[in-house]
Order: sequence, then structure tokens, then C-alpha cells
Amino acid sequence: MSGTRIVIMGPPGCGKGTQAKQLETAFSFVQLSTGDMLRAAISSRTEIGLKAKTVMDAGQLVSDDIMIDMISKRLDEPDCANGFILDGFPRTVAQAEGLESMLSKKEIALDAVVEVRVPDEKLVERITGRFTCSKCGEGYHDTFKKPISEGACDKCKGTEFSRRSDDNEETVKSRLKAYHDQTAPLLPFYEEKGFLRVVDGDQGMDAVTTEIKRVFEG
Repeated sequence: MSGTRIVIMGPPGCGKGTQAKQLETAFSFVQLSTGDMLRAAISSRTEIGLKAKTVMDAGQLVSDDIMIDMISKRLDEPDCANGFILDGFPRTVAQAEGLESMLSKKEIALDAVVEVRVPDEKLVERITGRFTCSKCGEGYHDTFKKPISEGACDKCKGTEFSRRSDDNEETVKSRLKAYHDQTAPLLPFYEEKGFLRVVDGDQGMDAVTTEIKRVFEG
């Protein structure tokens, strides 16, 4: 299997999903968002999707084995031959070890693990300031992206806006704490293997993209 294979990680609101989509377009890699993959598997009622739905309906977390099996099957599809960007997995050292074992059986090695790093206080500002047009879904921000005409969507001219109920300071801080407690131990795990590349996410989107591109091109 040729191509470039990376994991992109970072705390909630750091922009890793946006960056993965940018890189997917620029390099013809495939963005593998495990959240999207899981929803698609459940929607299409695949064997893995049905297993996951049973677990989720019981109020439990989908097991690492199910997630790795889902990723494994996705990697066997032809469009992954040019490389992939894994977004949303792994989140723990145990998941990273399971992923490494699965990739090893396929004779695939990761090229890099990119962490998009942003200070917590900046992330709180980013997330709590988000709102969207209720009509077309266009995204805005209190500080960084206000509508050109106050009270009207730039895209569809709608006048109704909404905010996610969980985009409040208390919830955001709780999500960040969970990230630091559960996911941050992955950083030394990958650093010891020589995979970790840290990118400054506290800059403009294009600048972050350029910095991540250097990882691929370097």
C-alpha cells in the first residue's frame, strides 16, 4: 500500500476536522473520520453498524475491537491506496496499540501523528462563540466570523440563528479536561516512536494547513 498515512489529533475546537478536509482535497488522501464512519455503518445497517447500534442503544461505548474492525475494513477499500488521514481515533493508548497491531498485520506503517495544539483558553473562546444560520447551516462566530450584515446570514439572508446547547463554557472545559486526561497520554506514546509532529493551531486556518503540509512534504 503506497501513499501517506497519518493520524491527526488535538482537543475539541482545534480545527483538526477542517484541516483534514483541506488536506484531503490538496493531496487526494482520504479523510477517515471515525465518527462519520460509525454513523454511516449504523445507517447502512452493516454487520459492524448493527453491532455498534446494539452497544449504543444499551447506553454503552462502542468497544475498541469494533472500532478497529471498522477501520480495518475501510482501509481495504481502493480509495485508501493513496493514503489516509485518520481523524477521531485513537483516543487512548490502548486504542493506539490496537491500531498499531491491526496496521502491522496489513504491513502498513504510520508516517506521522500530527497534533494541532491550541491553548485551552483560546479553545473556550472559539467554541463558545460559535453559532449557525438556522435556515442553511452556515457557520459564524462572535469574534472571528460575524455576518456582514448584522442579523442576516451572508449565504441565504436568513434571520434566525442558533447555538449548540453544549457550546457553553462549563461543558467545553469538561470536554477539554476529558481530552487531557484520556488522550494526552498518546503524545508521549507516539513521541517515543518518532511519529509525533506538533503544529501550532493558534493561527489562521491557511497558516495551519501550510504547516501541516510541511509534515507531508518533509
